[in-house]
Amino acid sequence: MTTRDTSPGDRRRLSPEERRALIIAGATAYFSEVGLDGNTRELSKRLGVTQSLIFNYFATKTDLLEAVYRSVYLDRISPDWPGVIADRARPIRERALTFYREYTGAIFSYEWMRIFMFSGLAGAELNRRYLQHVSTLLLKPLLQEFRHEARAARKPEMEDLWNLHGGIVYIGIRRYVYQMPCPDDSGPAIAAAIDRFLDAFEIGARPAVACAQAEALPAAGAALPAG
Repeated sequence: MTTRDTSPGDRRRLSPEERRALIIAGATAYFSEVGLDGNTRELSKRLGVTQSLIFNYFATKTDLLEAVYRSVYLDRISPDWPGVIADRARPIRERALTFYREYTGAIFSYEWMRIFMFSGLAGAELNRRYLQHVSTLLLKPLLQEFRHEARAARKPEMEDLWNLHGGIVYIGIRRYVYQMPCPDDSGPAIAAAIDRFLDAFEIGARPAVACAQAEALPAAGAALPAG
């Protein structure tokens, strides 16, 4: 993005909304690369704009990070997911698989994973707010559905679900943070993790096919970052 003219014939004046969106996109790429300690002076150089232009749209760096947070995290949460989770006309396994396949499809990206990790290391409030939002909107309702169908003597608790959730998110961390080889299709590993959880608490009915990929994920992800 640049505010400098390159050719009068092909220059198009951007609307304020378009320019704001381009600044957010550029800031997302920048902070995912260098971390949240990156400064707006360097960001302005990368974007090819003046620092004052950035501050025309965002009064402070904190305001800019808030916009990145909303774009990268909140805007990727589908309004359909609570309904998918709560739809008891569908088997619980199908609902869990649908949710986690779509959720990982939304968050498994370089920008999402790296900003999340940088934010956590910096002790930033963004992570805590996001995890609280995900917990309230998605995970607590999912836990309620799991508990509704659990036949085991011990019902799953929130910590059990965080372990499942963290193990699934860890697939993305391996790929985008640790840059370790991972299968292009994470679906089988996600299904294996869910099936292990369902088996542990005797939840619902699922195919008798053995899930060979189950061992690919930790049985408990208490030490894993959860997104």
